[in-house]
Amino acid sequence: MSEKSGNKKKIRIIPLFVSIIIPLLIGWLSTLLVPNMRSIYESLIKPPFSPPAIVFPIVWTILYIIMGICSYKVYILKYENKDVSSAIFVYAIQLLLNFLWTIIFFGFKLYALAFLELIILIIFVILTIKRFYEKIGNKAFLLIPYLAWLVYAGVLNFFIWMLNEM
Repeated sequence: MSEKSGNKKKIRIIPLFVSIIIPLLIGWLSTLLVPNMRSIYESLIKPPFSPPAIVFPIVWTILYIIMGICSYKVYILKYENKDVSSAIFVYAIQLLLNFLWTIIFFGFKLYALAFLELIILIIFVILTIKRFYEKIGNKAFLLIPYLAWLVYAGVLNFFIWMLNEM
Protein backbone atom coordinates (compact mmCIF):
# COMPACT_ATOMS: atom_id res chain seq x y z
CA MET A 1 0.00 0.00 0.00
CA SER A 2 1.23 3.44 -0.76
CA GLU A 3 0.47 6.55 1.24
CA LYS A 4 -0.50 9.63 -0.74
CA SER A 5 0.76 13.01 0.42
CA GLY A 6 -1.33 15.22 2.66
CA ASN A 7 -4.65 13.92 3.87
CA LYS A 8 -5.26 11.55 0.96
CA LYS A 9 -6.27 7.98 1.75
CA LYS A 10 -4.11 4.94 1.33
CA ILE A 11 -4.44 3.06 -1.91
CA ARG A 12 -5.41 -0.48 -1.01
CA ILE A 13 -3.95 -2.45 -3.88
CA ILE A 14 -5.78 -5.76 -3.38
CA PRO A 15 -9.28 -4.23 -3.05
CA LEU A 16 -8.51 -1.98 -6.04
CA PHE A 17 -7.37 -4.97 -8.11
CA VAL A 18 -10.41 -7.05 -7.11
CA SER A 19 -12.77 -4.12 -7.76
CA ILE A 20 -11.42 -3.76 -11.30
CA ILE A 21 -11.22 -7.49 -12.01
CA ILE A 22 -14.84 -8.23 -11.03
CA PRO A 23 -16.52 -6.26 -13.86
CA LEU A 24 -13.81 -7.34 -16.32
CA LEU A 25 -14.42 -11.01 -15.42
CA ILE A 26 -18.17 -10.58 -15.76
CA GLY A 27 -17.69 -9.13 -19.23
CA TRP A 28 -15.23 -11.87 -20.14
CA LEU A 29 -17.60 -14.57 -18.85
CA SER A 30 -20.38 -13.32 -21.10
CA THR A 31 -18.06 -13.61 -24.12
CA LEU A 32 -17.24 -17.15 -23.05
CA LEU A 33 -20.92 -18.06 -22.90
CA VAL A 34 -21.68 -16.37 -26.22
CA PRO A 35 -18.39 -16.66 -28.13
CA ASN A 36 -19.78 -15.63 -31.52
CA MET A 37 -21.06 -12.18 -30.54
CA ARG A 38 -19.10 -10.40 -33.24
CA SER A 39 -20.49 -12.54 -36.06
CA ILE A 40 -24.01 -12.24 -34.63
CA TYR A 41 -23.65 -8.45 -34.48
CA GLU A 42 -22.25 -8.27 -38.02
CA SER A 43 -25.13 -10.39 -39.36
CA LEU A 44 -27.80 -8.03 -37.98
CA ILE A 45 -29.57 -5.31 -39.91
CA LYS A 46 -28.33 -2.21 -38.10
CA PRO A 47 -29.12 1.49 -38.21
CA PRO A 48 -26.57 3.81 -39.85
CA PHE A 49 -25.29 5.07 -36.48
CA SER A 50 -24.09 1.59 -35.45
CA PRO A 51 -20.41 1.36 -34.59
CA PRO A 52 -18.20 -1.34 -36.07
CA ALA A 53 -17.97 -4.50 -33.95
CA ILE A 54 -14.37 -3.76 -32.94
CA VAL A 55 -15.52 -0.71 -30.94
CA PHE A 56 -17.45 -2.75 -28.38
CA PRO A 57 -14.63 -4.66 -26.66
CA ILE A 58 -12.54 -1.50 -26.46
CA VAL A 59 -15.33 0.63 -24.98
CA TRP A 60 -16.48 -2.10 -22.59
CA THR A 61 -12.98 -2.70 -21.29
CA ILE A 62 -12.59 1.00 -20.50
CA LEU A 63 -16.04 1.17 -18.90
CA TYR A 64 -15.45 -1.94 -16.79
CA ILE A 65 -12.19 -0.48 -15.49
CA ILE A 66 -13.92 2.81 -14.64
CA MET A 67 -16.74 0.90 -12.92
CA GLY A 68 -14.19 -1.03 -10.91
CA ILE A 69 -12.35 2.11 -9.83
CA CYS A 70 -15.60 3.78 -8.81
CA SER A 71 -16.78 0.73 -6.85
CA TYR A 72 -13.38 0.61 -5.14
CA LYS A 73 -13.82 4.22 -3.99
CA VAL A 74 -17.09 3.17 -2.33
CA TYR A 75 -15.87 -0.18 -1.02
CA ILE A 76 -12.84 1.22 0.83
CA LEU A 77 -15.14 3.36 2.96
CA LYS A 78 -15.85 0.19 4.92
CA TYR A 79 -12.35 0.59 6.37
CA GLU A 80 -13.64 3.82 7.93
CA ASN A 81 -16.55 1.87 9.44
CA LYS A 82 -19.02 3.36 6.97
CA ASP A 83 -21.92 1.24 5.76
CA VAL A 84 -21.55 0.71 2.04
CA SER A 85 -23.65 -2.44 1.78
CA SER A 86 -26.67 -0.89 0.03
CA ALA A 87 -24.48 0.91 -2.51
CA ILE A 88 -22.47 -2.23 -3.27
CA PHE A 89 -25.69 -4.29 -3.43
CA VAL A 90 -27.23 -2.01 -6.08
CA TYR A 91 -23.91 -2.03 -7.96
CA ALA A 92 -23.90 -5.86 -7.89
CA ILE A 93 -27.46 -5.96 -9.27
CA GLN A 94 -26.54 -3.70 -12.17
CA LEU A 95 -23.47 -5.89 -12.87
CA LEU A 96 -25.75 -8.93 -13.01
CA LEU A 97 -28.18 -7.12 -15.32
CA ASN A 98 -25.25 -6.07 -17.52
CA PHE A 99 -24.16 -9.70 -17.76
CA LEU A 100 -27.70 -10.93 -18.49
CA TRP A 101 -28.26 -8.42 -21.27
CA THR A 102 -25.46 -9.98 -23.31
CA ILE A 103 -26.97 -13.46 -22.90
CA ILE A 104 -30.49 -12.27 -23.79
CA PHE A 105 -29.40 -10.19 -26.78
CA PHE A 106 -26.65 -12.31 -28.32
CA GLY A 107 -27.28 -15.75 -26.83
CA PHE A 108 -31.06 -15.94 -27.20
CA LYS A 109 -31.45 -13.18 -29.83
CA LEU A 110 -34.47 -11.83 -27.95
CA TYR A 111 -34.05 -8.21 -28.93
CA ALA A 112 -37.32 -6.93 -27.43
CA LEU A 113 -36.64 -8.60 -24.09
CA ALA A 114 -33.05 -7.36 -24.20
CA PHE A 115 -34.34 -3.82 -24.75
CA LEU A 116 -36.67 -4.07 -21.74
CA GLU A 117 -33.90 -5.55 -19.63
CA LEU A 118 -31.61 -2.72 -20.72
CA ILE A 119 -34.14 -0.17 -19.49
CA ILE A 120 -34.08 -1.89 -16.10
CA LEU A 121 -30.26 -1.91 -16.22
CA ILE A 122 -30.24 1.84 -16.91
CA ILE A 123 -32.52 2.39 -13.91
CA PHE A 124 -30.15 0.37 -11.71
CA VAL A 125 -27.13 2.29 -13.00
CA ILE A 126 -28.90 5.54 -12.09
CA LEU A 127 -29.60 4.07 -8.64
CA THR A 128 -25.95 3.02 -8.38
CA ILE A 129 -24.79 6.52 -9.25
CA LYS A 130 -27.19 7.93 -6.64
CA ARG A 131 -26.02 5.51 -3.93
CA PHE A 132 -22.38 6.02 -4.84
CA TYR A 133 -22.88 9.80 -4.80
CA GLU A 134 -24.22 9.53 -1.25
CA LYS A 135 -20.96 7.80 -0.28
CA ILE A 136 -18.24 9.37 -2.44
CA GLY A 137 -19.76 12.57 -3.80
CA ASN A 138 -18.74 13.75 -7.27
CA LYS A 139 -16.49 10.70 -7.80
CA ALA A 140 -19.73 8.80 -8.51
CA PHE A 141 -19.96 10.75 -11.75
CA LEU A 142 -17.19 8.51 -13.09
CA LEU A 143 -20.14 6.26 -14.00
CA ILE A 144 -21.72 8.87 -16.30
CA PRO A 145 -19.86 7.57 -19.42
CA TYR A 146 -21.20 4.09 -18.59
CA LEU A 147 -24.73 5.46 -18.30
CA ALA A 148 -24.33 7.39 -21.57
CA TRP A 149 -23.06 4.27 -23.33
CA LEU A 150 -26.03 2.27 -22.02
CA VAL A 151 -28.46 4.90 -23.30
CA TYR A 152 -26.75 4.73 -26.69
CA ALA A 153 -26.85 0.92 -26.51
CA GLY A 154 -30.54 1.15 -25.68
CA VAL A 155 -31.26 3.22 -28.78
CA LEU A 156 -29.15 0.82 -30.84
CA ASN A 157 -30.91 -2.20 -29.28
CA PHE A 158 -34.31 -0.65 -30.06
CA PHE A 159 -33.45 -0.06 -33.72
CA ILE A 160 -31.96 -3.53 -34.09
CA TRP A 161 -35.15 -4.96 -32.62
CA MET A 162 -37.26 -2.94 -35.05
CA LEU A 163 -35.11 -3.72 -38.08
CA ASN A 164 -34.71 -7.44 -37.39
CA GLU A 165 -37.98 -8.53 -35.78
CA MET A 166 -40.66 -6.17 -37.08
